[in-house]
Order: sequence, then C-alpha cells, then structure tokens
Amino acid sequence: MRLWFLTGSQELYGPDTLRQVAEQSQEIAAALDTSADVPAQVEWQPVLTSSEAILRCCRAAASTDDVVGVIAWMHTFSPAKMWIAGLDALDLPLLHLHTQSNVALPWADIDMDFMNLNQAAHGDREFGYVQTRLGVPRKTVAGHVSDPRVTARIGTWTRAALGRAEMRSLRLARFGDNMRDVAVTEGDKVEAQLRFGVSVNTYGVTDLADAVDAASDSDVDKLVTEYDQVYRLDPVLRPGGERHESLRYAGRIELGLRSFLTAGGFGAFTSNFEDLGRLRQLPGLAVQRLMADGFGFGGEGDWKTAVLVRTLKAMSVGLPGGTSFMEDYTYDLTPGHERTLGAHMLEICPSIAGDTPRAEIHPLSIGGREDPVRLVFDAAPGPAVVVGLADLGERFRLVANEVDVVPADHPLPKLPVARAIWVPRPDLLTAAEAWLTAGGPHHTALSQAVGAAELHDLAEMTGTELALVDGTTTVRRFVQELRWTAAYHRLNRAL
Repeated sequence: MRLWFLTGSQELYGPDTLRQVAEQSQEIAAALDTSADVPAQVEWQPVLTSSEAILRCCRAAASTDDVVGVIAWMHTFSPAKMWIAGLDALDLPLLHLHTQSNVALPWADIDMDFMNLNQAAHGDREFGYVQTRLGVPRKTVAGHVSDPRVTARIGTWTRAALGRAEMRSLRLARFGDNMRDVAVTEGDKVEAQLRFGVSVNTYGVTDLADAVDAASDSDVDKLVTEYDQVYRLDPVLRPGGERHESLRYAGRIELGLRSFLTAGGFGAFTSNFEDLGRLRQLPGLAVQRLMADGFGFGGEGDWKTAVLVRTLKAMSVGLPGGTSFMEDYTYDLTPGHERTLGAHMLEICPSIAGDTPRAEIHPLSIGGREDPVRLVFDAAPGPAVVVGLADLGERFRLVANEVDVVPADHPLPKLPVARAIWVPRPDLLTAAEAWLTAGGPHHTALSQAVGAAELHDLAEMTGTELALVDGTTTVRRFVQELRWTAAYHRLNRAL
C-alpha cells in the first residue's frame, strides 16, 4: 500500500527555488518512507504549483487502488484557492504535515533567500485555513520528521488509513442469519456499505456444507499433521485416539471454509449455532485458525463485529500482539479487585494466546451437534482495547474501552474454551456503566496491537462516532460527551 506525498508551492518563486523545494520535499518523503513507524510506502509526487496540476494529482490519487492516503505539505507559500478543486475531488484520508526542511535555524546564515525558501510556517497556515473553510476531514501533525513523536503519529494515522481501505474493499459472507431475537447483532447492511464500503451478503449453510464435503482425504491428512505439529493435541484426538475422527472433521470444516472464502474473495465471515444445516460440528478450530490468518469473524451472525476484527487486523500489520473476536462473559465483582472474564463458545483467535494452545474436544450444550474441537488457551497479559460497533438507527457508533489483560487468579480447569481476563480502565464499574449507557454491544474485537489513537483516526476517516472509555472517564462526563456527539452527528447529517 502507498501514501502519496504532495508538496505545495507556486511559480512565483522561479526555477531555482522550485528545484530546492523539490529536493527538500523528496528528502522529507524519503525519511517517512524509511521510517519503521510508517507501515506503507511513501511516494513523492512532483511539486504542485497550479490548480490544474493539483486537481489532476488528487483525482489520480483517489482513483489509484493501492493509494490509501495523502500527506500534504506546503513547503513555501501555496495560494490555497488553487487547492479547492483538488481537495474537493480527494476521496482519501488526508494528513496535513506541518514541518520544514531544517530542524534548527542557521542563525548566522539566515538571509532573505533562506526566508523566501523556508516558508512552511507561513504556507501551511494558508493551507490549514482552506481545509477548515471547506470542511475537509484531515489529521494535522506538526514537527520535524526526524522526531519520533512525529513519525509515530503519522504511523498511527497510516494504520487507520489501511483499515479504511480494507473496509472499502471488504466482502463478508454470512452463513445463515443472526441469532433469533437478538437485537444488537442486527444492523443496516446498506448503510454499512454506504458508510464503510463493506459488502455483507448471506449464503446458505448448504453451500458451506458442500464445500466441507468436497475436501479431499489427502488434504485432511496434511492438515491434521499440521495440527499435531503446531498445537498440543489432546491424546484422544491423535491418530488412533477415540476422538481422532472428530479432529479430522474439524479439519474438513477448515478446508471447506477456507476454500469458500478464498474463492469468493471474502475477508470476513459469520456463523450461527442456530443454523448449522448438515454441518456435524459448530466450527470452532476452523474459525480460530482462519482468524489467526487474518480473517474477520463474528459469532451468531454478528457481521458488524466480523468487520471490526478484519479491519483491526489490517491496521495492525507488522505490530506485536493479536486481535480476536471477543465477548464480555462474566465478572469478578470482589470490591477493589473487579475484572472481566471474556470468552466465547469456541471462537477466540490464537493470535492473542500467551502460550501454545491446546487442541481439545468437549461437549457443547447448545447447537445440537457433535462435540466440537477447539483451541484452549489464556490470553497474553498486557494493555489492549475492546471495541464494538453499534447501529443506532440513524448512525453507527464505535464504543471502545482501554483495558489491561491480566493473568487468571486461579486455574480454570473446567472452562474448556480460550479466554481473556482484563481490568477495564478506569475501573470495571465505571467502564460497565459507560458502556451500557453508550449502547455498546456484547460482542467486541479485542486488540493488543492497536489502540485508542488508531481508532480515533479511523472514526474520523469514516465519519463515525467514537465513544471512548479510558483511564480518565467519569460516567457524568461520558454522558455529556454522548449528548454532544449525538447532537453533532445529527446536525452533520445530509438532509
């Protein structure tokens, strides 16, 4: 993926100055391109000195598939009326970089030629004004590109741009509908495609079962061997074990799911234990492994959470830590020691595992099918964020909570599912009250790779409300913020 680096100037300065502008802007772009903080190629574009050139460049950027965003810098003074048509045509995330070529001032050598060349403090204010005048959504970052604080913020914005690009091309397959009588997993799929770009469509479980049945025995053999090499297999699942056939069928489900999703170009999917058709097991191991490979997933037909999981995985490329489908399941409400136990029936991604997962088989009291195979593990401790997407009817709302994943106080020998235990910030009671007040869903994406800063930039890029619960949250202030943002988004809607 690429970012285009645009530099503004004007013909007034003459060829010698413009040559220096080009050389120095190439150096800035190259510094960003080689920065480990920025997870995309930064590609310099020729200096822009006319409204016609700006419009052509912005149109080209918006129509180039692998360009996910634009960084703009006014090296000198670029009269901002030249940018109106271009900015209006730029359907991409925009970062306004307020920088300059030099870090320190060369006090003894400053003359009018130097002042004439180094005018970003002047020119970027002109550019900032016209962006505000046009109501252009953007992120503004000030500072020199040699400053790690600057590249870190640009990197955060870039990850959000990668997430937006993923959403805009994402195809999601729902196998069956959502769980009956559940409200929060419903949602407006037309509005989701309009707002985010994701295409959500339902496919019969029969189609999936056909793909599962079509998996060859030789492919199942290879996959089962891989399971044995990668995970700690329960002895009953090993070759010759009394439940080995169940492991083979779990592998068959994985092969069928993977082939269906790959052939259809799907990056995310849902399943529903109330609609399994001919499937003999509720997909557990298969879902976990597909998530670990980057697919988004939501249980019980929850396509909105599946979109989030895939989006956060796209945003976290190259970062340590994983991202998983998650559900707040139960609490420890011991005063002063409150925490959440998060889990799901089967489908927690091993990318968040703290150790090598165990492949086990146990009964499942719902679904009415054979005992499913699943990976069991505890999530690695450390900071994380849980985020849900709620459809409020008139708009979508992202609800997020910064948390700290912690080890279990005691072993959980009778809980045969993957799980995460976390302490919400600022504390469980405040976070729970705020989450419920915001209408946050019970399904979430838990990420140890990206955080609130990336979510904020993604929300800005997609025009989506973000309700963030963090270490400074009070319920009283949080309720006020919800009212303010609700008013803003209602007033900002097109008639």
